[in-house]
Amino acid sequence: MSITPEIEARLAQLQEKYEAMGQDMISYLDGLLHADFLTYWDYIHLDTLLSLQSPKTPFPDEEIFIMYHQITELYFKLMLHECKQITEQQPLTADFFTARVKRINRYFEALTQSFEIMVDGMEKEQFLQFRMSLLPASGFQSGQYRMIEIYATDFINLVDKGKREELRSAPIEEQFDFLYWKFGATELSTGKKTLTLKQFEKKYAKTFIELAKANTELNFNALLQQLQYNGQSTQKLEDELRWLDVNVNVNWPLSHYKSAVRYLERKPEEIKATGGTNWQKYLPPRFQKRIFYPELWTPEQMENWGKAWVESVLRGI
Repeated sequence: MSITPEIEARLAQLQEKYEAMGQDMISYLDGLLHADFLTYWDYIHLDTLLSLQSPKTPFPDEEIFIMYHQITELYFKLMLHECKQITEQQPLTADFFTARVKRINRYFEALTQSFEIMVDGMEKEQFLQFRMSLLPASGFQSGQYRMIEIYATDFINLVDKGKREELRSAPIEEQFDFLYWKFGATELSTGKKTLTLKQFEKKYAKTFIELAKANTELNFNALLQQLQYNGQSTQKLEDELRWLDVNVNVNWPLSHYKSAVRYLERKPEEIKATGGTNWQKYLPPRFQKRIFYPELWTPEQMENWGKAWVESVLRGI
């Protein structure tokens, strides 16, 4: 076989690359010569991936429950991948910011559209039985989801709405004690934290606080305000951020609300969620009034936040 000019050029580039690193190119070529061809299943570790489902009960639909939550966490990892790119980009342009937020929106839309799997994709009787073997675990304990929220907005916007004004100037550690989701895992009768919340805080509290501090000036809302101040924000960026607000704070929790109503609502008294979460008050967007980008919405829109979506879902059940 003759050595073409193209091959010669590539070899010269490789030689230059390895010399710059103090490495012997011939040794690397020997390694390439003996290496097996890459396969699809090895590249994505398919056998390992397909072995990660370990049901706790013999009910077939439990595997659906496990796999869908695993898929969800992989989507969350994709979103965090984009979040990190945005906060690390220097200099950050509106175009780069817009493109990455659009990716995050696409991931959330895929999850929301697929959530019918959780609403109608399992037999209610099976779910109500195998769920008892999962105590006190809960989807509430998704650390990645909380990290996405921290990247998306000022930390104070994640504080319970009744405490936001009081704690606006408080340290992150003090604000952390009043995050909205903590009230979704607190026993209503005693005010005590559920075991689900205690476990969650033990594993992630330090991580969440450190991430919030690191992103005080780098969260999406802060970055948006910096671009606006410099006259560099665009309508496309603000539209994508509005859609992110709706996706995270309305459509996604409402999907869960619809599922909870399907499986847990029962007269005269609703069934409790696995982690003891107060889903009736925790999930409906109009109760939380959690809004990442308040300056992008009118007072009327914020006052009616999520109301139309909840009513439409309840009509469809």
